[in-house]
Amino acid sequence: MTWYTMNDIAMMTGLTTRTLRNYLRQGLLNGEKVDGVWRFSEEEYEAFLVHPAVKPGVRAKRNAIVNDFMLQDAKKENQTCVILDFCMEREEAKQAAEFFCERMKEQEDETLQFGMEWHKKNMRIILSGSENAVKEIMKHYYEEN
Repeated sequence: MTWYTMNDIAMMTGLTTRTLRNYLRQGLLNGEKVDGVWRFSEEEYEAFLVHPAVKPGVRAKRNAIVNDFMLQDAKKENQTCVILDFCMEREEAKQAAEFFCERMKEQEDETLQFGMEWHKKNMRIILSGSENAVKEIMKHYYEEN
């Protein structure tokens, strides 16, 4: 079974951990605390994403990655924004989510932003940041897949 941490969910949704804790208190996000660390099953995460009170905010955060990229006129280095739409089965989508989450955790580049959404058989991944960092992540993704 795949488990997500609070930081994983924050990274995938663009929401802050503080916002996620508020959703926990409100009962909109369910999970369990093990050894002082929150963890969430795939089913709990997916139920959270489709909740009517949550879905618009998550979508707005993900879309903000692209909007912020487009509105930023004075960039100090080459920047890239990539939107990937994949047709994937559930298992492939889980693997892609794990890959991108792990790669984002490894990055030291603070310009990187990441968002993803899986709906039925469609996975959308958005990466924005320095040209080299995005290029490196994409290179590893295609080498491994």
